[in-house]
Amino acid sequence: MSDSIVSASTLSRRFEGGGSEVWAVSNVNLEIGSGELVAFTGRSGSGKTTLLNLLSGLDRPTSGAALFRGQDLSRLPERELVEFRRRSIGFVFQSFGLMPLLSAQENVELPLHIIGVSWRERRRRAQEALASVGLGPRARHRPYELSGGEQQRVSIARALVTGPEVVFADEPTGELDTTTARSIIDILRRISAEGTTVIVATHDLSLAAAADRQLEMSDGLLKEP
Repeated sequence: MSDSIVSASTLSRRFEGGGSEVWAVSNVNLEIGSGELVAFTGRSGSGKTTLLNLLSGLDRPTSGAALFRGQDLSRLPERELVEFRRRSIGFVFQSFGLMPLLSAQENVELPLHIIGVSWRERRRRAQEALASVGLGPRARHRPYELSGGEQQRVSIARALVTGPEVVFADEPTGELDTTTARSIIDILRRISAEGTTVIVATHDLSLAAAADRQLEMSDGLLKEP
């Protein structure tokens, strides 16, 4: 794929403990294009989340390479890797990961605050991001005042607010009812259609079916139907 943004070359990750070793990801080769929505599927323990962590630079491989626009993330010094994660990618988690004492807007502003964006610009961009997921009127509410679906939309707005090239989502519909999950799937598809690459790990068959590609993980191995 000539315009690939995320790729892997014989990517592997081994975990050791209790005198044994487990290859959570084994010799994965992969290319994901700009603007694609790709879903990793598979049973719990198949390696989906580990693969997401490797591709996003949250974890380093035992061998092989995870590449972003051809650059091997494992070769970046930790400071550059942190800066890459702050500016080039966004994260959406199953459990939302919101700060409970901050409002929806303050949660969305947080990544911008970390990278030094001025308060006026933070406020403007956070309001835009919340409006894009249909939560403009709920900006001042704290997480406990929001439904699960609303909290996940705040999480998506927070992932988008820095203008990332890629959004990684780990089980983004895992704690949501079917109707609410459908709304989150629609948002992820729209994000992808607007040009942001979206890479998800999911058990949700509806989310997987909405993806441009489904890639199945089994015992650390990647299989493409």
